[in-house]
Amino acid sequence: MTGAIFGLKTVAPVLGLAILYLLAVLPVAVLYGLGYALAVSIASMLAFNFFFLPPLHTLALTDSENWVALAVFVVTAVVVSELATRARRRAFAAAEADTLRRSDAAKTAVLHAVSHDLRSPLTAIRAAGEGLESGSLQLGESDRAALLETIRLETARLERLVANLVDLSRLEAGAAPAQRELWPVDELVSRALDALGADAARVAVTLDGEAPLVRVDAAQLERVLANVLENALRFSSPSDPVELVVSSTGDDVLVRITDHGPGLETESLERIFEPFEHGRGGAEGTGLGLAIARGFAEANGCRLWAEPHPASGASFVLAMPSAAARPTLVR
Repeated sequence: MTGAIFGLKTVAPVLGLAILYLLAVLPVAVLYGLGYALAVSIASMLAFNFFFLPPLHTLALTDSENWVALAVFVVTAVVVSELATRARRRAFAAAEADTLRRSDAAKTAVLHAVSHDLRSPLTAIRAAGEGLESGSLQLGESDRAALLETIRLETARLERLVANLVDLSRLEAGAAPAQRELWPVDELVSRALDALGADAARVAVTLDGEAPLVRVDAAQLERVLANVLENALRFSSPSDPVELVVSSTGDDVLVRITDHGPGLETESLERIFEPFEHGRGGAEGTGLGLAIARGFAEANGCRLWAEPHPASGASFVLAMPSAAARPTLVR
């Protein structure tokens, strides 16, 4: 600012140029607070006095109007510094309040999802257990087998819920590193189908025997495929198959999973990958499966996106870089 005043003093009154020092005081007040701004204000006053007010190159003042000018500058600098400091504090408080609000909203969403998804399987498990323990009910072998199967399925449902919550927290904390190894895609698909249990019979699989190997974490990619398949099965009627097609483009190996459900709107193609987003018709579930699938996909250098189906339903495409292709940057 002192250099700027030297350049401008030939075209403007020197006393008026003192206001330029506020351009030094203001950012210091905003970034560092009132204490540092006061130090800069005093330094600016001394520099202006030394270089521009007679007698030059001294700190003495002979003209009373120069005293007034310096006093006005210091007062102005202090007021501006205080206002800037208060604005900074208000902005910080607003940011904290917004962070707290977002955190509370996330906790509310988690509690809502978990309370619903915990209540349903626990109720079914309790009812099945009470039926097996009841002495007043005459149960045949098939009835007992059905109740035991209910307990098994609902227990698996609870395990998936807990696993999804743990995986989401690990992904958000950056604590889910991928342990990559070479894998054939058909083996990854087979592992994902095994994880689906009896529902795997509803998946029509078309493999590409020429697809190259991919370098991924098999456990994480199994979760990606299983979560996307579970989502597709949930939105498809039992009479409609879910299609899984593996193909290769040279650089990428593509796994396309297509359902025949209600479909997706263009504006929701990205939103459905957000946590607790249920998408099409607000189906039951925590809304975590697709968010976790994309998180694990990106952790392995893969891409996962959704496409609206030309007729009905939707397609989810997982692109895995071929191990033979040149490596790409992982986001």
